[in-house]
Amino acid sequence: MSQKNSDIKDHSLASAGKERIEWAGREMPVVKLIKERFSKEKPFTGVRISACLHITTETANLALALKEGGADIILCASNPLSTQDDVAAALVDYGIPTNAIKGEDDKTYYQHINTALDKEPHLTVDDGADLVTILHTKRSDLIEKVIGGTEETTTGVIRLRSLEKDGKLKYPIIAVNDAQTKYLFDNRYGTGQSSIDGITRATNILWAGKKVVVCGYGWCGHGVALRAKGLGSQVIIAEVEPVRALEAAMDGFRVMPLLEASREGDIFITVTGDKHVIDKAHLQVMKDGAILANSGHFNVEINIPALESLAKGKRRIRSFVDEYAMKDGRRLYLLGEGRLINLAAAEGHPASVMDMSFANQALCLEYLVKSKGKLETRVYPVPEEIDKQIARLKLDSMGMKIDTLTPEQEKYLTSWQEGT
Repeated sequence: MSQKNSDIKDHSLASAGKERIEWAGREMPVVKLIKERFSKEKPFTGVRISACLHITTETANLALALKEGGADIILCASNPLSTQDDVAAALVDYGIPTNAIKGEDDKTYYQHINTALDKEPHLTVDDGADLVTILHTKRSDLIEKVIGGTEETTTGVIRLRSLEKDGKLKYPIIAVNDAQTKYLFDNRYGTGQSSIDGITRATNILWAGKKVVVCGYGWCGHGVALRAKGLGSQVIIAEVEPVRALEAAMDGFRVMPLLEASREGDIFITVTGDKHVIDKAHLQVMKDGAILANSGHFNVEINIPALESLAKGKRRIRSFVDEYAMKDGRRLYLLGEGRLINLAAAEGHPASVMDMSFANQALCLEYLVKSKGKLETRVYPVPEEIDKQIARLKLDSMGMKIDTLTPEQEKYLTSWQEGT
């Protein structure tokens, strides 16, 4: 047990957390295979890792794989409402210092990030780039020791690319989010299912017949729209990118400006990674009873200060449901304080899809150790060989085989001489 450098809600929850971690592990065969190899090869011996991730059963399986590989790892939460307190307790029992409490305030949240950085990491693992940002701004004295890092989510990659563009990125980071085995599955199927799950648990609404407005038609928006449609909802897409909007229309969804959709929608779900997507003008025209939820990383996609300025009162009517009584008599309902609804009110992505995402994390961290001193200071894509390796391992775990090209076919695809 390692309670040193840990801050959790209740250590007595550890037993229940271990059972749930074990259950999730059954659905994570790729991470299990990687863990078994790490156990033999110990690629992280002497390597310190600071990880800022959602503290869930799936994250626990990743952390245990890294520890098995010899890593000295410490964890903190990447979102104040995403922590599963029983999992945090179990991680401490497993000897992994963990700083995460569901519902922690902002002061505690950043204290936990700083505690993780006190480890003086060689590698960083981030989900949203808060840890990397603190490291670059307030703890820059530690950067000299950092080999590299990984970033899990779209929002974080956007921030890191901005940091790189400004010439202020100080060490190489791999954008795990941009791996095909991540965004095609985690973002689409994971976010789609878990967001609907979180909203359902929070509200117990019937989706059939509801007008659902999905803000953003990236891979997460794809997934949310697909799942809502499957439950019988009438889905409207609001977008700013013309190609994505066109794709949404071709996929059979209505597409319109958000201000227009705001007058029709029953449920609004933001998945953009941007700020104030739902703004004051939209809130002013929404109909009585509209439900607002966010599945983007930060709680800025819905302009909560604007919502509060329009309201004459607020009350918690259900767990994770705040009712705002508007001055004009309408009532609007904000879920999960505007934070990630799939983790605030539910359990996040299913373990089976996180298996691929966290396999990317594990193998990219190993790649960074092996590539120490060889990489430029920039944001890198996941190496293609890692992406394909994970896809093969996942197919194997599902009992599926695929064909391979013959030498003749390979030659044909790489030559220009042969035509008809």
